This record gives sequence, structure tokens and C-alpha cells, in this order.
Amino acid sequence: MSFFTPRYLTQARELRAAAKKLFNYHCDLWSLDQQAEATASLDQLDEALQTKNPQIVAIAQAHVETLFSQLVPKRLHCGLTENIESIIIAIALAVSFQAYFLKPFKIPTGSMQPTLFGMTGHPQTTPSPNILMRSLDFIQLGRSYLQVKAAHDETIISLEERTILNFFTFTKVTTSEGKYSLFAPRDVVIRDFEIVPGRVYHTGETMAQGYVQAGDQVFVDRISYAFRQPKSADVFVFLTTGIPRIEMTLNPELGSQYYIKRLAGLPGDTLRIAPPLLFINESIPSQPSFKKVMSATNGYRGYSNGSENGQASPYLGSPDDSFTVPSNGYFALGDNSYNSSDSRYWGIVPEHNVIGRGFFVYWPFSTRWGFIH
Repeated sequence: MSFFTPRYLTQARELRAAAKKLFNYHCDLWSLDQQAEATASLDQLDEALQTKNPQIVAIAQAHVETLFSQLVPKRLHCGLTENIESIIIAIALAVSFQAYFLKPFKIPTGSMQPTLFGMTGHPQTTPSPNILMRSLDFIQLGRSYLQVKAAHDETIISLEERTILNFFTFTKVTTSEGKYSLFAPRDVVIRDFEIVPGRVYHTGETMAQGYVQAGDQVFVDRISYAFRQPKSADVFVFLTTGIPRIEMTLNPELGSQYYIKRLAGLPGDTLRIAPPLLFINESIPSQPSFKKVMSATNGYRGYSNGSENGQASPYLGSPDDSFTVPSNGYFALGDNSYNSSDSRYWGIVPEHNVIGRGFFVYWPFSTRWGFIH
């Protein structure tokens, strides 16, 4: 039993195991003579262990230690090297996992509200809470607070958005007197806090006060569609590549974007919208997710033939308009139909553009945390 094994035998056996690992790892870099010498020293240690004589074992053990320390010299900065190797392996595994299984994705807009929320700004006149509450609000709710006042009499010149690590988004606001950095996307700063070029602020006047609610962070299941076709009512993510009416509105330097919508039309389906109802092949769909939107309750407003301002969309722009999905694509709709840029405006999603299925909201820890339906 190992419990009764003398300490010197245990240490010698551990040395033998470690030396054999080193031999297997490095022997292809040694000469034949070095390999033979190393093998002989390990055989001597095996024979010494058979005798169980402390002196003989100690001599053989010392010979193995000396020889292998010469054959495998200690590497400089080996700890740092091993840490770097571990980091590189971790990054490679993360990239591979993201490429083939689950991809993290940040909801950029409010087109899927109230199913999924994009980033929104909420101006307030009350002061921000203390730092502890702000920290808790950020961790739990994804809420970050702004409190920016004009340092001078100044005019807004420009707003430039910057993203760090593909997660933290800031807007650099340049004025006639200086610069400010706001932890919020450019469109939120303009739309919700009304900071626009040309606006004048006076010394001490509030420019932005309130909080910014982070958009939902979701995992996208990239593997399911390798084994089955997308289904009607799936929340799915796709690239905008090759969709002209989207591409022409994007910054060329940023390239194609990822969009997330609900799959409303499969190849061959004929769609029609008579607000608040959606018709697929002249029948009202039975899936719960469609029913929630059409109920026009609990934040949902039903499906529409156009935008908030009443402008008709190019496709399905009236209750009489219909659209049949071609064989090579899908028809996408946002759950927030009155404020969604979707297939009613830019046409089908090419089949090869589909990335995967919206799977799970992993942050923030709001009422939407969990599986996506």
C-alpha cells in the first residue's frame, strides 16, 4: 500500500515518472548517444528501486537528476513563457468555440423590443446614486450613469464614436472649447440626450445627466443550423453582406454588420400584414412569439405596414400587399415593427448570410435573462 511506502521510494518514483516525460518530450532533439545515456540512467534507477536500498536509490536518483538537468537546461523566463503559452491557447480555444459553437452578440438597436433591448439613454434630473449603487447597477442591470456639465460657454462641433474591445462604446464630443467622453454610442447621445452639432451650452449647464442602459448581450447558437434548416419564428442573426439597401447606408470603413431579427418567412411563403396581424400563406401564424407581437399588449404593438411616422414600407406597405419569399432567402421582421429596419425595407436575407440562432441572453441580469423565445 502506498500509505506504507518509504518517502525516499515515493520521491524516486516521482522523479522517474517526470524524467520519462522529459525524455519523451525532448528525445527527438538529442543525439543518439544522449538518448542512450538517458535511457541507461533510467534503467539504473529502475534497478535501484527494485533493491529498495536507500543508498543505491539515492545514487541512481542523483545521477538521473544531474544528467537530465544537463540534457534539458532550465529555460530563461520559463514561467513567463508558460503563461504566454497558456494565454495563447485560451485565446485559440475561445476563438474556435466562438467560430463553431456560440458567438457573443450585442443587441445594437431597439428593433426587437420588448423581446430584446438595444442600448438606450434615460435622461434624469436627479443626481446619480453613490458609487456602490452605480457599481451594482452596472453589474446587475448593465446601467451606467452620465453626469456631464459644460465647462465653458461652448458649441458642439462633432461627435465621434469609438469602441474598445468590441464591448465598451464611447462617444467623443468635440466642442468649440474642448472635448468630452461619454460612455454611450453616438446615436444614443444624439437621440436620447439631444447632443447635436451646433447646439450651444453655457458654463455649468447640464449636457448629459441620467443613465445609459446597455443592450442585451446574447449568445448566438452557430451549430444548430448545421443540422437543421431555420424555422419560422426563430430569432436569428445574419450578415448584411450583399443586401444593397443596407450596405449603402453603412460606413464603408466598418464593413458589413450583424443584424438580429425574427424569421417570419421561409422560402416559398407568402406574407401579408394587416395591422396588427401578420399572415403567412393567408393564415395567422400559431407560434407564441408571433402571437405576442400581434396581441399589441405588454409593450408589443403588432405588425405594421410602415414606420412610426406613417410612411409605407417598400414591401408589405399596405394590407393588400403581399410578398412571396424566393428559394434562396428568408424574410426577417423586427418585433418592434413600427421602429424596425427589416425585410419590409431591404428585401430578403440571403440564405448564406445566416450566422445562427439567437440562443440566450447572458447579460444584463434583467427580466429578459435566459433563453430567447
